[in-house]
Amino acid sequence: MVFTSTEIEKILATKKLSTKDKEDKLLHADCDMYANLGTDSSKGERNDVRAASKRIYSAIKTINKPLGTLLLQALDDK
Repeated sequence: MVFTSTEIEKILATKKLSTKDKEDKLLHADCDMYANLGTDSSKGERNDVRAASKRIYSAIKTINKPLGTLLLQALDDK
């Protein structure tokens, strides 16, 4: 399952969560996507997960610029 932009926006809009909790939820979703990839996953599925990661890291950058920038740089280095 790929995390959608709608789900990302929903987490960011939640007022009850602290910035750290929002980061944690987004990173947990990212980890979950990669954990569900397997050796039988197609290249398209891997690309979809990578694109979703980029959206998640961009969202993190809106609430924590240094962390988001670091994550995006690491993703682009691969």
